[in-house]
Amino acid sequence: MRILLSNDDGYFAPGLNILAEHLSKIADIVVVAPERDRSGASNSLTLDRPLSVHKASNGFYYVNGTPTDCVHLAVTGLLDQLPDMIISGINDGANMGDDTIYSGTVAAATEGFLLGIPSFAVSMSRHGVQHFETAAKFMVGLVQRYEKDRFPPPVLLNINVPDVPYEDLQGTEVTRLGKRHKAEPVIKSTTPRGQTVYWIGPAGSAQDSGEGTDFNAINNNRISITPLQIDLTQYAQREQVKNWLAQ
Repeated sequence: MRILLSNDDGYFAPGLNILAEHLSKIADIVVVAPERDRSGASNSLTLDRPLSVHKASNGFYYVNGTPTDCVHLAVTGLLDQLPDMIISGINDGANMGDDTIYSGTVAAATEGFLLGIPSFAVSMSRHGVQHFETAAKFMVGLVQRYEKDRFPPPVLLNINVPDVPYEDLQGTEVTRLGKRHKAEPVIKSTTPRGQTVYWIGPAGSAQDSGEGTDFNAINNNRISITPLQIDLTQYAQREQVKNWLAQ
């Protein structure tokens, strides 16, 4: 198996390094990741300037761009051979519910999916992670399962892992995305020069966290696996909009 690894926390992030360490034992891996933390970059591509690629002392490639840039660059020109799979993560913090819209971790996997490659995004359930090893071990097993029995393409899976020791996991669950309450207000502050600045406020708490959601699985120490799609069409409203326009 040839696996491309990326993330949105940067090429130096511990989650990426632990994942690379584990997967390198069962697959040929190459890492192409952002040169700095690009959390919240979503699916943005850098189109207003050229991108630079450098190689770190550990062999990882890093790019002065977004997670999407990294995967796009790797697949469309940087690599001599296309990867069999793309894995983005392990992210320091959850990517559940509405988070998937903003997440650079999910965006890197989405770009692989759009380029026709099976892609997985993997995140831990909270910031300040204690148990990256739990997700790394799970991903090794998932890759081995995929290698033996390939899931029909295309596939884009969003995986969230409880931050607990591996032996404390309560299994896995195929879930749907839950939903958060609206985000907290921005945080206003003043710089030493007297300039008013604003920090984006924290994400809202879980609103839809019932049975079958990613939030519910994590709350019960189960790994959440959510198949994602890219079609944003609201099919149920097409007739309503047609009728509205016809009036």
